[in-house]
Amino acid sequence: MLVTMNPEAPRLRQALSVLQAAEASPQLATLAARAEASTQRLAAVRPLLPGSLASQVEAGPLEGSDWCLLVKSSAAAAKLRQMLPTLQAHLRQRGMAVEVIRLKVLTSRGA
Repeated sequence: MLVTMNPEAPRLRQALSVLQAAEASPQLATLAARAEASTQRLAAVRPLLPGSLASQVEAGPLEGSDWCLLVKSSAAAAKLRQMLPTLQAHLRQRGMAVEVIRLKVLTSRGA
């Protein structure tokens, strides 16, 4: 496929940071806000997680009142599953209520 550049089209003279691009696009701004809200929720519950479990969990997507946590192993997910009511109550007390917390176990691609 041949792509030609229009020499009369305006060119961007500067590279944009991710934050600048997100602010310039409503869709990216919404996505960035959801990612930040997910990160804030993880920061709020991380102190409740035992040390070894805390390092196994990453913030995942937040869609409405459903939040997903990305977990590095099925054993960690099993432990975390037992803690979900406590985590939801903790978030609710801080005004970050979520209806559902889903867990997704991350798998390695090389296996």
